[in-house]
Amino acid sequence: MRILVNGASREIGAADLGGALEELGYGGAVVATAINGEFVPAAERQAARLADGDRIEVLAPMQGG
Repeated sequence: MRILVNGASREIGAADLGGALEELGYGGAVVATAINGEFVPAAERQAARLADGDRIEVLAPMQGG
């Protein structure tokens, strides 16, 4: 299916957010995620189903001062 990841069009085979993160190279990374603007907690990513055209945002925490 085709989705947008951080604004870039990507083709993935995963049907859920957890699988998509693995496929996209974020497996094991500490990130915040959203689907179509709605926050998805880490514990719910495997249950969060994706559909063609969904917008996924993946944000990594930053340190600084």
